[in-house]
Amino acid sequence: MNGICAITGCGVVCAAGSQVDEAWDGFESGRVRCAPAPEWLFSTGLSCPVFVCPREVLPAGSDGWLADGAVPPGASRTVRLAFAAAVQGLEQAGIAPDGLRGKKVGMVLGTTVGCTFHDEDYFVAWRSGKEPDLEPVRSFLGNNVAQALHRLFGTSGPAFVVTNACASATDAIGIAAQWVASGRCDIAIAGGADELSRVALNGFTSLMLTSDAPCRPYDRDRAGLNLGEGAGVLVLEPEKGAGSRAIGRVLGYGCAADAWHPTAPHPEGRGLAAALGQALKQAGVAAPSLINGHGTGTRANDQAETTALASVFGSAAIPLISTKGITGHTLGAAGGVEAVFTLESLRRGETFGSVGCRTPDPELPYAPLPEGERVPLRSRTGVSQSLAFGGTNSVLVMEAL
Repeated sequence: MNGICAITGCGVVCAAGSQVDEAWDGFESGRVRCAPAPEWLFSTGLSCPVFVCPREVLPAGSDGWLADGAVPPGASRTVRLAFAAAVQGLEQAGIAPDGLRGKKVGMVLGTTVGCTFHDEDYFVAWRSGKEPDLEPVRSFLGNNVAQALHRLFGTSGPAFVVTNACASATDAIGIAAQWVASGRCDIAIAGGADELSRVALNGFTSLMLTSDAPCRPYDRDRAGLNLGEGAGVLVLEPEKGAGSRAIGRVLGYGCAADAWHPTAPHPEGRGLAAALGQALKQAGVAAPSLINGHGTGTRANDQAETTALASVFGSAAIPLISTKGITGHTLGAAGGVEAVFTLESLRRGETFGSVGCRTPDPELPYAPLPEGERVPLRSRTGVSQSLAFGGTNSVLVMEAL
């Protein structure tokens, strides 16, 4: 990364809350909104609960941000989630719609399932030899989330979608920070968004990764993850132009692969340790004050992740938390949602323990901060990290201002 990138705004929509303050209140209070998937989202016979956003996700007053005055009926739920989070971030950044449209805007969004897993009827009909209407295909092609945001905002500039499984949004922020720092764009909207789908839920359940109760990251009795949906974005600008509007900085980004297994992490967390080393070196930070871990609540993830942390930080008493106990695993949005929580913790100078982690697993090499704990942070720098299928590991180092 050539230089430091300023963060001027952030936005989040998740089960914990549809605004940053509401989501933070959910973190502080330990509020868990985990229940069976509602019928309006999709029908399923599976018993594992999920974390769902409100049915209507667009914020009041968002029409003023729309170049055409309305969100097209065909816009996917993923696009709507991303738009809602982006509007929050831009408003915090003090950027008006007209000012945004006059700049070269980079859109870098991570997603995994996006809108692609709600077309079952079409594919069933097609595989049966029928000729179904092509509207699902047109909808899929028109819902590239980065290009869709450009259309909604009426902006122009580079657009890129990262589909790197559960590290997608973390990678998107790292890439966007490089774009801004190198002058490729005047401003970037970066993060991730993902809606829930029945296909994704069936897939994770078939891998025996889901829990029939709210997830318990790093807990001795953890039994798996719960899927969630949402969006989290950061608004990035060159530090010189951001001035007093800056609320934070992206200091470093690292990415490394395990090359170990299609879905399981390396038992020693080698890829994560390498990605952490890259990000910390680039940031010039030896020991952050907070580690917002991936913390899915699966046996393999939590063991590998804490093994990597122990290899990098030893026995340093840096608080390790996971926010998935209040958001669920939002897949491609996870890194964006968690970057917002990380930045907010750094800005407030404190963090809370992982909701669901009531009895930390004593066999984990690095001890997490359990539910109910509240600790002050020793500095304003922190780490947000993501582990993904395919052995991908991505890390951001951020600083609050």
